[in-house]
Amino acid sequence: MALLLNIETATTNCSVSLSKDGETLVLMEDNSLSYSHAETLHVFIKEAFLKADISPNAIDGIAVSKGPGSYTGLRIGVSSAKGLSYSLDKPLIAVDTLKSLASQLEIESGYIIPMLDARRMEVYASVFDAKMNQVRQIKAEVLEEDSFKTYLDKSKVYFIGSGVDKTKSLINHPNANFIENRLPSANEMGRLADLKYKKSDTEDVAYFEPYYLKDFIAIKKA
Repeated sequence: MALLLNIETATTNCSVSLSKDGETLVLMEDNSLSYSHAETLHVFIKEAFLKADISPNAIDGIAVSKGPGSYTGLRIGVSSAKGLSYSLDKPLIAVDTLKSLASQLEIESGYIIPMLDARRMEVYASVFDAKMNQVRQIKAEVLEEDSFKTYLDKSKVYFIGSGVDKTKSLINHPNANFIENRLPSANEMGRLADLKYKKSDTEDVAYFEPYYLKDFIAIKKA
């Protein structure tokens, strides 16, 4: 009977949930285009506990979206999760951001390609089959007309995430299906985190770092 706090900050969606045995009890989200994580995250965590009428000490663990995604967003989410894990003496669970995103879809056959917008025509993407087995590792890749052709020529492919807008402008294939306006959410994290909790698949709080995939590059303001 695992009760978990789930934190998702890899994109513009600041998302917090409390889940029990993988089922969401409370969900707090702000998916506005601006990053509000620094101001909103701890407010959402506090409100989630209040709405569920649960004490922070009652949870069994803290799950956090580990990336890839926004450098700043991931840093804020992971720092908060590590702080709570340490102060409450609860295990820390890392959830793959792209797998969590892919979990928003249920398909009978074909492939799910979760993708997050990166710089210019680049995305962070992975590939999962209908049973949610990862069939291709996560990559940072520049989109081209023949991107993901290997999968598109085999079966239907469902693209989901913030990288969809730039993808649909390039890929014109009868097997391509574009699921728009979706971002990673703490709503899907509960089930994945629960599976890891039951296997004691947890992180070392002192050494855990987000999976940035690429080094952070600062952009000078004009």
